Amino acid sequence: MTVIGGFFFLGPAGHQFAHSWSKRESFEQAPMYVAVLTYLGFGIVTLFGYFRDFLRAVGLEKCHLAQERDEQKDFVPLYQDFENFYTRNLYMRVRDNWNRPICSLPGPEFDLMERVSDDYNWTFRLTGRTIHNVINMGSYNYLGFAENNEKFLQPVANATKEYGIGVCSTRQEMGNLDIHQELEELVASFLGAESAMTFGMGFATNSMNIPALVSRGCLILSDELNHTSLILGARLSGATIRVFKHNNMQSLEKLLKEAIMGGQPRTHRPWRKILIVVEGIYSMEGSIVRLPEIVALKKKYKAYLYLDEAHSIGAVGATGRGVTQLFGLDPSDVDVLMGTFTKSFGAAGGYIAGKKELVDYLRAHSHSAAYATAMSPPVARQIIRAMKCIMGLDGLTVGIQRVRQLAENTRYFRRRLQELGFIIYGSQDSPVVPLLLYMPGKVGAFSRAMLERKIGVVVVGFPATPITEARARFCVSSAHTRDMLDKVLCSLDELGDYLGLKFSRRKCTQFELDS
Repeated sequence: MTVIGGFFFLGPAGHQFAHSWSKRESFEQAPMYVAVLTYLGFGIVTLFGYFRDFLRAVGLEKCHLAQERDEQKDFVPLYQDFENFYTRNLYMRVRDNWNRPICSLPGPEFDLMERVSDDYNWTFRLTGRTIHNVINMGSYNYLGFAENNEKFLQPVANATKEYGIGVCSTRQEMGNLDIHQELEELVASFLGAESAMTFGMGFATNSMNIPALVSRGCLILSDELNHTSLILGARLSGATIRVFKHNNMQSLEKLLKEAIMGGQPRTHRPWRKILIVVEGIYSMEGSIVRLPEIVALKKKYKAYLYLDEAHSIGAVGATGRGVTQLFGLDPSDVDVLMGTFTKSFGAAGGYIAGKKELVDYLRAHSHSAAYATAMSPPVARQIIRAMKCIMGLDGLTVGIQRVRQLAENTRYFRRRLQELGFIIYGSQDSPVVPLLLYMPGKVGAFSRAMLERKIGVVVVGFPATPITEARARFCVSSAHTRDMLDKVLCSLDELGDYLGLKFSRRKCTQFELDS
């Protein structure tokens, strides 16, 4: 018997660990009437959509959306019919809740340019008025490094003066600067890996590097809730893709057994590689990967493990080292450590870390390394600044204080939401907090009402979520003060009663309250 991250982990299946960890995650199901009303709401909106399409067809209502000319009617359609229908009849009703123009630093608070629509959200116009000090509950600014503190940002200003903004070349040509090498050495040290490589875009870190790692004859086992960048990279690779249920070890092990016993389709030859692809924190669910069990399965079946820590690096773990630290695992147990600098580090880009042989291979074969412009030097300096701050290499304790403050804010915000009666998803350690709204009519009403109270939120619905699970996604930051969180919670309590959003039927356990 061994202890992993404070939990007892027994045997390859890890049943006792799974039982303990399940207490820290919540995926409460809504009452049946909520699902019925949600489907009914979509049905009514869909019927009205077809009615409005009829009015447009007979010329009684103007169609604002792009249309194909009559002479193109026999061509392959440019737009999928249902997607186009959904955009013009459902999305347009709530379009004002996205792409809002921000005109300040997107820190714990921001300023918003007010806009209105005179044609039911088809177009917008600015009023010239600015809404000041809107509490930002939507940005991934987990450790508050999206800041404009002059003292903290002086190294970034100095890097701009020394290197300029752009490199105008790839790393393999004229874009390999000493600041890039300094950053990669620091990333490897921070993660406890042999080597690391950085990229200028987080999305491309996944989508352009997975095809360099696997190809035809390989098998990718992907969690069903993986990010689009992982899905795109898997599809571009040409490897066979099989999907397992979210965080379900029985589903994953079943696919692994089938892969080992059956081999490739038709030929039944062994797979060249089997790559398990998971995320540290899932950005729509707020759930944390069950890493110890996946590592055990990976070792048992001789597979490789690709871990995307975009949302978890910096945000969880005693010193911000991500889910490997959270569970007390050796980083070398993960074959490919991937993460981004766009969230906890207040910058841009991503990294891949692991054994030196892996990183050297990617330097030669990665599409992102060969064809993408190297990371902007001021961005690299901002990442170095933030990472040294977290590690305490700047001689201060600001970084570790931010990590601890984020954990405290996360636990407080999640606990209070549960006490108020909302259904929230995910782990108690996750700063991503989805609050379930369910019904389509309440998505827009919730976002508008929160903005009226000077609180900016992100609302998400179909097709980014299952059709019955529309939600608001809060991102907690260490930069949020207790007064900010209390104001948000007070507004949520009021709106929860007004809009009828308190669907939870469970009571907080003492375990959850103590956490």
